Amino acid sequence: MKYNLIVLFLLFCCTILWSQSIDPASLGFRHFQIPYQGMKVEILVKSKKGEEEKAKPLFFFSQGSLPKPLIITEDKDVYGVFPFNTDSLVEHFHLVIVGKPGIPLMAERKTLNEQFLFLDSTHKMPKEYILHNLLDNYVTRNIAVLEWLRKKPWVKSSRLVLAGHSEGSTIVAKMAVQYSKTTDLIYAGGNPMGRIMSMIAEERSLETDTNQLAKHSFNYWQDALKHPNNMDATKGDTDSATIGFSYPPIHYLEKLNIPVLVSYGTKDWATPYIDYLQIETLGQKKSNFQFDAYVGKEHNFFAIKKDGNIDYDQYNWDKVALDWLRWLNKNKKATH
Repeated sequence: MKYNLIVLFLLFCCTILWSQSIDPASLGFRHFQIPYQGMKVEILVKSKKGEEEKAKPLFFFSQGSLPKPLIITEDKDVYGVFPFNTDSLVEHFHLVIVGKPGIPLMAERKTLNEQFLFLDSTHKMPKEYILHNLLDNYVTRNIAVLEWLRKKPWVKSSRLVLAGHSEGSTIVAKMAVQYSKTTDLIYAGGNPMGRIMSMIAEERSLETDTNQLAKHSFNYWQDALKHPNNMDATKGDTDSATIGFSYPPIHYLEKLNIPVLVSYGTKDWATPYIDYLQIETLGQKKSNFQFDAYVGKEHNFFAIKKDGNIDYDQYNWDKVALDWLRWLNKNKKATH
């Protein structure tokens, strides 16, 4: 799917130099595997050093799209697992992230394509990934992971934070509806009207009188609706995946009465739809929503230069994560 493929993995990467052999433990993670639908689910948990066994709530983060390993190495460099610095969050939470289905936990940069994607020997997305890259699969799998983790003695069950960015925002929004143990939701960089609307919005911004790009997405959508169970991924995503992620998440969000934080850059393609969500929640007098707009920032919270290009020197993810923590701390005080 075009909209997903333009999101470069480099936007989420920070490199750290390690002198020892690289594995999850050397990076400060606990690594777990659990079976799910005949596959192994790769789970990483980040805790404050020395407090791995201390009872804390879980902060579950669902990353964006595409078949990318959680840990990518290049010589002795390691690309960050989370897009933000975790130091402040681990003071209060155990952070959880889960790998993509059918994708290895770790991979060397040279084994991936230019977009950091893990492909099979035929240079296509792995079959297991294609078959399981579906919204409902992620939702039920992630809930199974949380149920398993919540039985650990170091997990405080009184609070559960779900956070997701881009595709991950849709996943956690639906999880929050289906998983009643969720206490706080962070919806970042999502489109409340669904994936197909982001694709169209992007194309509208680029098209000209002689090159009407949006027609491509309308034709793509019309064809996908004819084959809702199609699992052919030659176009980037299967029709089934596209349809699932294009169902407007606003329908999930409006059902929620727990605290919801919506974080977004105002230069994101989805901004008009997020603004509409805010208008709707105000009209419904839903006081549980907070909207944090990062003015002049794009989908991944980078600034936009005057010439319209992305300013990659202005990395704002760490500020976004600190804003999340402030909001979470405010919620904790308000509910205790």
